[in-house]
Amino acid sequence: MLDADSGFVTVLAKRAEAAGWQLRHSAGAVPPRDLVAMKLNALLLDPAVAGEEAWEYLDRVASLLPDLALVVCTGRSTVAQRVRGLRLGVDDWITKPAHPEEAIARIEAVSRRRRRARRDGDDATPLAAGDLKIRPDRFQVFVGEVNLDLTRREFELLHLLAEERGQVLERETIYQRVWGYAMAHGDRSVDVFIRKLRQKLEKNSPHWSYIHTHFGIGYRFDPEPAGIVEEELRPAPEGAPKAPDKSISSQVVHNSFTSR
Repeated sequence: MLDADSGFVTVLAKRAEAAGWQLRHSAGAVPPRDLVAMKLNALLLDPAVAGEEAWEYLDRVASLLPDLALVVCTGRSTVAQRVRGLRLGVDDWITKPAHPEEAIARIEAVSRRRRRARRDGDDATPLAAGDLKIRPDRFQVFVGEVNLDLTRREFELLHLLAEERGQVLERETIYQRVWGYAMAHGDRSVDVFIRKLRQKLEKNSPHWSYIHTHFGIGYRFDPEPAGIVEEELRPAPEGAPKAPDKSISSQVVHNSFTSR
């Protein structure tokens, strides 16, 4: 638990002890690499402990510990901040003042989901596609012996597309299955993460093309040798010249945590 609110920490520690939990506490931001060494099952975090680097800290924790149940419990926040945190990899977000029993119940719920996901991953067969070997049991993707070092969200996105190989998945469907809730109008998160995935795939497996765009619809995973010219997927009148595929940029909303 990373939280500088001594009153909340004291009450929560008593509840955690009564539940049979082993609770570790720090009033400051612990380096993410040190959190890895602690082998935690769950982390309750107030990003305010990281100060101005709160967003970067959340991103590093979520990236380095993809199996960790991560719950934010902080003071007043905006919808944009909560949405941004959930998209970075936070599993749940609680606003203070929060009842300790609710905090514990939310941690338990997230931990249960994580355990189910790990069991499903342990039973999953590795997927091979082009140069890629996708390992659901490790949340990792390899080209030969090289790990592509994907974030949890990037892995979940690639794994979903690979499982539906050859099928065109609409953006809304991708968002619902990877992010876990309905996509807001105008949200470009899927396109942004697809672009990031493509960059990593092209860098590590330049001889293959994996993710194909269906303009105005979504994406299809279908490995092809990179030398093959991809068919134009944009709907166009018969006989009209084909337009080149353009990458989609995203404007990221920057918010800082408000001090309490």
